[in-house]
Formats: sequence, C-alpha cells, structure tokens
Amino acid sequence: MIRQHQKTIPPVLQRYESKFVIPAHMVEPISAFASVYCSLDKYSEKTVNNFYRINNLYFDTPNYLFLMRRVDGTENRFNMRVRTYSDASALPCFLEIKQRNVNIIKKYRVAVHDEGWHRMLEAPGYRLHKEKGYKADSNKTLFFRMAYAYNAEPKVLTQYMRKAYVSDIDDYARVTFDTDLRYQPAEGYNLIPDENKMTPLDHELIFDPDCNVVLELKCYTTQVPLWMIDLIRYFNLRRRSFSKYVTGVSNVLNLFNYNNTFRQEAVNAFS
Repeated sequence: MIRQHQKTIPPVLQRYESKFVIPAHMVEPISAFASVYCSLDKYSEKTVNNFYRINNLYFDTPNYLFLMRRVDGTENRFNMRVRTYSDASALPCFLEIKQRNVNIIKKYRVAVHDEGWHRMLEAPGYRLHKEKGYKADSNKTLFFRMAYAYNAEPKVLTQYMRKAYVSDIDDYARVTFDTDLRYQPAEGYNLIPDENKMTPLDHELIFDPDCNVVLELKCYTTQVPLWMIDLIRYFNLRRRSFSKYVTGVSNVLNLFNYNNTFRQEAVNAFS
C-alpha cells in the first residue's frame, strides 16, 4: 500500500473519541489490524518500540471546577492542559483546550516555543515572542483568556507512553494505545516530570485486573471509518469512559483514600 503523507492536524479539531481499556496482549493484534489502514505517526516512527512519552500539565480552578464538572457528567465541559513530548526539553509545548459537548470533542491546540510562556499568567504586560503564525485571535489568546477568566492554574502533571497510528485512507482518523500512566502533583509551571516524585497509576482502583492499556479511536464527526467499526466488532471491544486528568488529580488530592463517596462517584464516571 502506498502511504499518504500524514496531514497536519488543524488548530481547531472537532472529533469523536471512543475509549476502551484492554490488556497488554491485545496491543499487537489490534496494531496489526490498524496497520492495514494506517501508518505509525511521526513520534512512534522515531522510537525503537513505537511508544513515546507524553507529559500533560493539567490546569483547574482553585475549587476544582473542571474536576467537579467531569465527575458530575456535565454535558458541556472542558479541560486545559499544556503538553510536551520529551523529558529532556519543555519546548515546544502545546497549549490545549478540550471541550466536550455530549459526545463531540472540540480541541483547540497551538505550539509555543517561548520558554517564558507561563509569564503570560504571572507577569502583567508580558508578551510572547512573535512566532510564525501568531495572530491576536489565535488559540494562544483563547488559552490565556480562559486561564485568566477561571483563575486556572497547574494542578497535576501526568505522563504515559503512547503508540499511535494515523489513517492513510481517511481525512482524519487515529488509533492510540496509552500505557504506564503516572502522575505527580504540579510544581508550578514545570513541564518536566521528576522521576523521584512520579507515582504509577496502573492499579486496581483504576483498571480492571490485567487491563491497563487505554485504547482510543478518534475520527471526524462527519466521517466514521467503516474499518473502525469493524475493529470494534472483531475484537469485541466495550466502550468505557476514562479521564487521565480525573485519575491523576484524584490521587493528588488523596480522594481515593479518604473519601468513599467521591471514590464511588469517580468509579461511576468511568462506567
């Protein structure tokens, strides 16, 4: 099969996301199925085992409004994060807002190459370096405006290993496998995890026994690939809600340890 050149992801993306929690032994057969229609993304291509590291610094309000909306199942909700793809360098980082309205995800994303990006939230009057493609109404402006409006600040830093495929035959479709989920409390705007403080999240409060890989199927809302439907049917997958932010911040707050009511609410949110 002749592989198409992987398309650039648009700065504003509206898509469906379906999540499934699977055992590790299913990664290879599902990968083999997906590889008929997809190729590895640019990050997976560069690694020996096709898994690469993702770090997400999640923001929330002082009273954890984003978390509560997620746990309550609010139909129109969003979260804010800053993403990096390396433990060695925090740049470029990607400012992201993910808004969910019922079953549709709208993702706003922009790359930032200014190491002082967080000073936009700390120092009145600071301006980002004028980068290629920067516009006054860009997603940078949206991210910082939302952070100001909600007084949002870093709460938890999560990390996981990802293997990702990109469709060669669709305008946009992705298959991702996430494993080795870890977290640590946020330390200001630091985007690089501290190995001495990272804590694994692959345990029985989060995952069913032997099922600690999060599989995600993503596509445009206007075009659900038939091969994705076939994949779900062939492997008898059962959709399950899962939030890396809720999982990480709940452990930061020790909510799984001392608050049984919240624990049950969180479990219900994942079902």
